[in-house]
Amino acid sequence: MGLYQKDLAQMLEVVVSTVTNWERNRTTPMLWALPKIIEFLGYDPSFGDPNALGGKLLGFRKSRGVTQKELARLIGIDPTTLGRLERNRGRYLRPVIEKLYVFLRDSTLTMS
Repeated sequence: MGLYQKDLAQMLEVVVSTVTNWERNRTTPMLWALPKIIEFLGYDPSFGDPNALGGKLLGFRKSRGVTQKELARLIGIDPTTLGRLERNRGRYLRPVIEKLYVFLRDSTLTMS
């Protein structure tokens, strides 16, 4: 067990075996834990292709611990549509693109 596992487990209020399971890909971190994990690591791990819109949306959402439903509500689109956007699937009508543009333009949060 590395020292950082103990530190991370303590910071997230989980047991060390939980961190070990995340590292060994036995389980994945819960959404609520991702912002603190990113803070602990000092970088934002890649969620999907960070150069594609879908990867940026997914990284944005997960790094802030937000569900698809919550982000879709903020943008003003259906959660299913957001899921397709995150996977870079489908074609989108102008109203969806406009809502996404307004959200990204007006958001005080950065998407890096």
